[in-house]
Amino acid sequence: MESILIKGGQYVNEGKTEGGDILIRNGRIEQAGGIIDVPVSREINAEGMHILPGVIDDQVHFREPGLTHKAELYTEAKAAVAGGVTSFMEMPNTKPPAITQELLQQKYDRAAQVALGNYSFFMGAANDNLDEVLRTNPETVCGVKIFMGSSTGNMLVDNEKVLESLYAQVPMLIATHCEDEGTVRSNEARYREKYGEAVPIHCHPEIRGVEACYKSSSFAVELAKKHSTRLHILHISTAKELGLFRNDIPLEKKRITSEVCVHHLYFNAGQYATLGSQIKCNPAIKGAEEQEALLPALLDDRLDIIATDHAPHTWEEKQGTYFHAPSGVPLIQHTLNVMLEFYHQGKISLEKIVEKMAHAPAVCFKLRERGYIREGYWADLALVDLNKEWGVSKGNLHYKCGWSPFEGHTFKGSVEGTIVSGHLAYYKGQFDESRKGQRLMFDGPH
Repeated sequence: MESILIKGGQYVNEGKTEGGDILIRNGRIEQAGGIIDVPVSREINAEGMHILPGVIDDQVHFREPGLTHKAELYTEAKAAVAGGVTSFMEMPNTKPPAITQELLQQKYDRAAQVALGNYSFFMGAANDNLDEVLRTNPETVCGVKIFMGSSTGNMLVDNEKVLESLYAQVPMLIATHCEDEGTVRSNEARYREKYGEAVPIHCHPEIRGVEACYKSSSFAVELAKKHSTRLHILHISTAKELGLFRNDIPLEKKRITSEVCVHHLYFNAGQYATLGSQIKCNPAIKGAEEQEALLPALLDDRLDIIATDHAPHTWEEKQGTYFHAPSGVPLIQHTLNVMLEFYHQGKISLEKIVEKMAHAPAVCFKLRERGYIREGYWADLALVDLNKEWGVSKGNLHYKCGWSPFEGHTFKGSVEGTIVSGHLAYYKGQFDESRKGQRLMFDGPH
């Protein structure tokens, strides 16, 4: 395996930005800081660049198996790496869904063959697979996913006895999609009565509104407190839900944690007028008052992690009417760019971006030897030119679906290189696919 010396950059890690070289051997960081002059097989001139720990995205949908007309592990992992994302955790609502250990293992086997980034896959919970869920190994699997509100796929867990059993018996992290199904269906019926099938897209945040989110997430928190479950609530999108989370204790001591997605930070309901179903997702992108509550909660640590919920669909699928256009947005190639835009606007520091996109996911999931620029840790790094401007176009998208809501937008800040487990997987617009990513490992029940 090649040795790499990164010379002359500024690296951002554990609340500090400082100059210094980084030496990588055998996939790991051998030395970080100071001036390093040793023979290596590859030297990278990083003058003018910042080196960040690679982004760890704890919620993606890469659509394989069964939905590979939309996306596949190969294409979406490449898109991730091009965006500085070195590790991803993928969701179980594929076809078939990953609700048995055998089906889960098939996803790991496939990723080992094709994924350029490091990978883990959630075990899926259903109404009738508790025994399979309890066989999940917490050292080799990131967590158990429960849809407490249906989304794309058919994995709704709506049996309260099953939910009680899961929360009481699962010894590892449970990640939840929280929208109350009864509330959503009641709202859908009302809007269908008013508009028929021609419900305007701007009604989406009313149909999947604040109360649907809060009713489900507060129930999840109630169950977690009752059973001392390790609970992680995904894609928080409302101001009301923020009161469910603590910021008076360090992350490693929290039993209940939260995630916010870049699209809920970046978009609001006013943009349905121009972007329409391109930004239709579950939970819905809501009004500006909800959006504006999220970034302060991220900065004061009520919200713990930034993710994407990357969920591609074909352009043709997205052109359907309200009830037929599926929910989900392709985002993973631009997740770091979105946060760098907030940085350039003076809304968040580089150190906080690194904390929420690399350090916090590593702590939250008890990731083994990743998420930091530390000697002895795996070398997962993003090399970023903060001042380079570039425009998003179809020609530079790596998603299989071939579209993005950011098309035509100019970002300031470019991912110039991505190192995955010590391998320079992406550099100056070119991929090196001679080595694949690694399976993520975890330090026991999390």
